[in-house]
Amino acid sequence: MPVYTVHAPSPAGADLRATDRFVFVRDGFHFWAMIFGPLWLLWNRLWLALLGWLVVVIAFNVALSSLGVGRSSIFYANVIVAILMGLEASSLRRWTLSRGKWRQLDVVIADKEDAAEHRFFERWSQKQQGIAGDQWAVDRGGPPPTRSVPGQQFSNPPPIPAGGIIGLFPEPGGSR
Repeated sequence: MPVYTVHAPSPAGADLRATDRFVFVRDGFHFWAMIFGPLWLLWNRLWLALLGWLVVVIAFNVALSSLGVGRSSIFYANVIVAILMGLEASSLRRWTLSRGKWRQLDVVIADKEDAAEHRFFERWSQKQQGIAGDQWAVDRGGPPPTRSVPGQQFSNPPPIPAGGIIGLFPEPGGSR
């Protein structure tokens, strides 16, 4: 079953207004990227990857020609490069998205992209609904608040349980 990664346009763009811009990238072999490598890169707007592909293929062919390798061997070497392009096409797309300050939101397993979208948005909307309805929700991506504000619960550390600490060391500062 194919695996899809879900990418949002920016760190702050993962909200309900940006859902039409989410990108689902299928992991695995891309046949059209193998057959039409540079055209596939152009179609998916992977400009830097296209430039890198052109440099690598031209340098590779020039190096093989200068070494005196036959035309059939150069052809088979180019076939291997095309197969590698088909295998790494989704990684190039993910790399380009990460360079453009997109962030990966989730990994979804589904038969088709439509099913992946359905599964992702079903899970994601439940998370968004839970966070939006909770006034005291905390962003778990940042450090915990440590400022000392009178009257705020997060200012005081939690009390140590009366029965001791559960774990390898039952007493704070006890012998090991």
